Amino acid sequence: MEEPLPKPAPSAAAEEVAERFRSLVDPDDVASIRQTQHLIMGRLQDSNAVLTHFNEYSERCFVEVSGDFASKTRLLKSMKADLDHIFTKLSLFFSCCREMKARLAATYPDAFPNGAMSKTMDQRPDLESPLD
Repeated sequence: MEEPLPKPAPSAAAEEVAERFRSLVDPDDVASIRQTQHLIMGRLQDSNAVLTHFNEYSERCFVEVSGDFASKTRLLKSMKADLDHIFTKLSLFFSCCREMKARLAATYPDAFPNGAMSKTMDQRPDLESPLD
């Protein structure tokens, strides 16, 4: 087995360059920067722990309510389909009523006094306008 080669000693020029770099920065500033970085790292770790806990809690809550959401969604879709069906039937019913009144008025014009048809037709609710 070969023995590792010893690392060459740094040259005097390299030592001089390193020393000049060290002299450019105040050691107190470096210590202050390191302390600030350590403080920030601690805060970030705390925030990460809080967010991890919150994510786990949210996941548990979501699992608990997701079944309820699914069943309520199905119920609402079913109710909407029922209401659409009722609306279609009512629209058809009112359309037939209008046609029957118009035929009666045409067949028996004396049975309805002037303006009576418009008053009765105006009393029906307008199903296509939004409620206030």
